[in-house]
Amino acid sequence: MSTTDIIGTIGVSLILIAYFLNIFSLIKKDGILFFVLNILGGAIACFSSYLIRFWPFVVLEGTWSIISIVALVNSIKKPQE
Repeated sequence: MSTTDIIGTIGVSLILIAYFLNIFSLIKKDGILFFVLNILGGAIACFSSYLIRFWPFVVLEGTWSIISIVALVNSIKKPQE
């Protein structure tokens, strides 16, 4: 397994962990941990895709991270109920 494979595996694993934790109601879909795991996972997977010059996934994972950042900011700005 190459270094880029390891980096990419870590990235997508973080995204999958966020998904599974949410599906099993262990974290909220609008919670900070959910967004942070998606941001980090997407950014790491994006970096891995960049290293191997696989541009479709650079765009996909980069977009995933940006959307997660926007969602995190909106979640923080939202008044707590």
